[in-house]
Amino acid sequence: MKVMTGRDALLDILEDEGIDHIFGNPGTTELPLMDALVERPNLNYVLALQESVGMAMADGFSRASGKLCAANFHVAPGLGNALGAIYNAKFIGSPVLVTAGQRDHGHGLTEPLLGGNLVEMAKPVVKWATEVEQVQDLPIVMRRAAKLALTPPTGPVFVSLPRDVLLDSAEMELGSPTRLVSGSRPADEVLERLAERLLASENPVIISAQEVCFEDALAELGEVSELIGAPVYTQTVPCLAMFPSDHPHFMGELGKAPAKVRALLDSYDMAFMVGGDGLRFSAPFPGGPLPPGMPLIQLGLEDWALGKNYPSELAIKAGVKETLRALIPVLEAKRNDHQADAVQARSARIRSNNWSVACAEFMSKTEGLSVSKPIMADYLMMQIAKELPEDAVVVEEALTSSANLLKMLPVKDNRRFYGLASGGIGWAVAGAIGVQLAQPDRPVVAVIGDGSSMYSIQALWTAAHLNLPIKFIIANNRSYSILKGRVINLPNSASRAKQQIIGMDFNNPELDFPAMARSMGVNSYQVSEPDDIVPAIRKAMAEDGPVLLDVLIHDGYQSADF
Repeated sequence: MKVMTGRDALLDILEDEGIDHIFGNPGTTELPLMDALVERPNLNYVLALQESVGMAMADGFSRASGKLCAANFHVAPGLGNALGAIYNAKFIGSPVLVTAGQRDHGHGLTEPLLGGNLVEMAKPVVKWATEVEQVQDLPIVMRRAAKLALTPPTGPVFVSLPRDVLLDSAEMELGSPTRLVSGSRPADEVLERLAERLLASENPVIISAQEVCFEDALAELGEVSELIGAPVYTQTVPCLAMFPSDHPHFMGELGKAPAKVRALLDSYDMAFMVGGDGLRFSAPFPGGPLPPGMPLIQLGLEDWALGKNYPSELAIKAGVKETLRALIPVLEAKRNDHQADAVQARSARIRSNNWSVACAEFMSKTEGLSVSKPIMADYLMMQIAKELPEDAVVVEEALTSSANLLKMLPVKDNRRFYGLASGGIGWAVAGAIGVQLAQPDRPVVAVIGDGSSMYSIQALWTAAHLNLPIKFIIANNRSYSILKGRVINLPNSASRAKQQIIGMDFNNPELDFPAMARSMGVNSYQVSEPDDIVPAIRKAMAEDGPVLLDVLIHDGYQSADF
């Protein structure tokens, strides 16, 4: 065994686990690591100007690459700043190895500045949290953390690193990575039962959830939909590319309104939910969105999501891609002539009203907004959808402004789109940086609301510092529009009655996004006329470095609209 310091052992293990990016904001307890990174050219340290920003970058990187990355923060206040972003990463399942420097062992008794119980702080928002008690424990702790982060259901883990552990030396055997083999398919008899049940349905519907994206099972799910004559909707939280929009059986996203989802599902006699919990909402709905008594079949790796909120007639814990691939020949062998004729008839009906048909109709209607001033949000989203190249990656967090973006944006692969997952805003400006670092050969365009962007606007500095060619498009309605829409629809709303909304506008003074962007080294333009949108997008896309477009759109809640 070799004698080495804790910091060197830590960095050796990170590299051996395949980590090549560390996102963070350093402090005094991290100085041993920062010093050691000088001699580690394969570990790219990405400086964020605030901890939640660094964590969102790490989240974006892991989402877009599927790889393990690291995020490092400074003691209790730094970890506290990052907790909301760690929550987002856990919600979507991003495998991030989060560490934070801690005060020396024995120093906590004196209640030092910046001290705190980091493990207890992190536990609610990670898969596993621990503190390294002695330098000899570093290998087993870090190897365990990496394994857990990458084991489905993937997610962030946390390790507290006392400063004395990093500086101490000992003989250590560093070990090697462990990866759990997952993604197995179910037994043949289960596949036969699944195929028989799917073929017996006279009007099935498929709900595609996030594991379909993670496993790149879009093509396999499309083939199954054709064999059983089922339309495909993506989950209620549109945070990933979970089905190709040009597939003839694609109908679009379910949407976030539980009452509308219930009405939509009412016309089907069975739901096949693939890849996780596809029915998550922020507001309660009496009885839930699934019609009473509707048979539900579920397939996915996360056992917690199977039968969680609704009884499942058949719940299969298995890899999505491998199971669908094995299911296809079973469906082909078992489908009889009568079932084939019924599938053909259903497919014809689906094709007549699918996403492509609805997209053309919606875009034709939206073209009529070209003369509306201020710019209407749907018109802006349509121009974005039309102008972006097919290989562009879209990072989205514009909430109400982008509500109809996916009705118009073509999606052909599982790395095309990344949106807000948990509902905790402030992810996208920083998340786009991680996405671009993970996919350096594809253009990245971030479509973000003005309110969301202000949670992490300092991420623009990192984009400029690294000269990343990200194009940031701010849908600027000068308010928290989503909250306005909800407050005026409260029962007996005083805001509606008095035509006054409190605490949801930021128009006095207005936020100067071009000035903020330029102050951090990002070129920026403001757009206020509908005819200027396309030229501005084209100009931005032609520039090499980061660009921010501040697009002034209708606020949606002028007094005449109450």
